Amino acid sequence: MDYFERKLDDKRRLTIPTELRAEFASGVVLSRGFGEYLHMYPQQVWDREVEPALAGDYIFDEELADLNVRFRRGKVTQKLDQKQGRVVIEQHLLDYAGVDRDIVAVRVGQYWRVGAPEKIA
Repeated sequence: MDYFERKLDDKRRLTIPTELRAEFASGVVLSRGFGEYLHMYPQQVWDREVEPALAGDYIFDEELADLNVRFRRGKVTQKLDQKQGRVVIEQHLLDYAGVDRDIVAVRVGQYWRVGAPEKIA
């Protein structure tokens, strides 16, 4: 499965499809994306791929510093609700992505691009 659409519930929870829940068993990391959308990573992918990519000399590498700010500002890490397969999306992230209630998720390699249907190209 590489794509799904959902409606957030009244508590801002996104239900992950049953077929994908094992992928997020290590946890879920949500962060701002490069555009007006979010990135959603399995915790193990964040730890293995993103953290090492963000490591380095921030003092002299302005591009790396900018990437750190983009991905760490508003970053939320949490466990997937195993019973219902839900994850809460913080309001500040929904505001950033322009999400009201309808949400789309598209796989991009090892992570997911998540946002309002009209902003996910």
